Amino acid sequence: MKILVTVKEVATVEDEFEIEGTEIADQYLGADLNEWDDYAIEEAVQLQEDGIADEVVTVTIGPEDCEQTIRQALAKGADRAVRVWDDSLEGVDLLDVNAKTEILSAVIEDEDPDLVLTGVQAGDDSFGATGVSVAEEVGYQWGAVVNHLEHDFDDEVASVRRELEGGVEELTDIELPAVLTIQTGINEPRYASLRGIRQAQRKELDVQGLADLGVEESAIESELTLTDMYEPESESDVTVWEGSADETASELGELLRDKGVAP
Repeated sequence: MKILVTVKEVATVEDEFEIEGTEIADQYLGADLNEWDDYAIEEAVQLQEDGIADEVVTVTIGPEDCEQTIRQALAKGADRAVRVWDDSLEGVDLLDVNAKTEILSAVIEDEDPDLVLTGVQAGDDSFGATGVSVAEEVGYQWGAVVNHLEHDFDDEVASVRRELEGGVEELTDIELPAVLTIQTGINEPRYASLRGIRQAQRKELDVQGLADLGVEESAIESELTLTDMYEPESESDVTVWEGSADETASELGELLRDKGVAP
């Protein structure tokens, strides 16, 4: 079995920051592997360690600057990586779901994996739709918001548990090939070992452009436009007391009476 995992470098922001136009100023930004993708990588590597998967491949859309971040997946056990980028992507401010779907679907058709794992969402745009959109495009079965995956694929069927609305969970079987969007908490992502980090520098990272994948430049034209960015104002007040419980209990009681919560 081959597993393909989509990974993404996302921006991290300091607690205090400034906005310049429609962007956060560079000096307040860092970069890290998307949290949800980290759980997807761990699940894939565990399936390989259990003898279910033969190969784990990661794919990302991003410039050369993101290579150190996405090599974290290689350091944690993925076998090789694909990075998609070319000049036509340089000027794109926001890749929408349709554009990501076109690119990732082309990689999936080229790699022909049995199972695709994605994070439920990305920590920056939070679309939460790419995994299912890709499944529809390539004709795979899919399961969204998966928080448990049985490591048993008899008859090429994945048994999963999914989160639904209102705290309800669904147990279901999904025929392979399939796309599963992985929820945080499904496992405990490992830290990359020093040995793994060294090995990651020697693992294959294949860079492909849109033309290599047969994707037309018109396919990445976003239907979304970022028009404004601002920090929302707080709509509630918070009172913080310092001191022991005995010192603050009376103040809390008085506040609750003032608010009509306590008699």
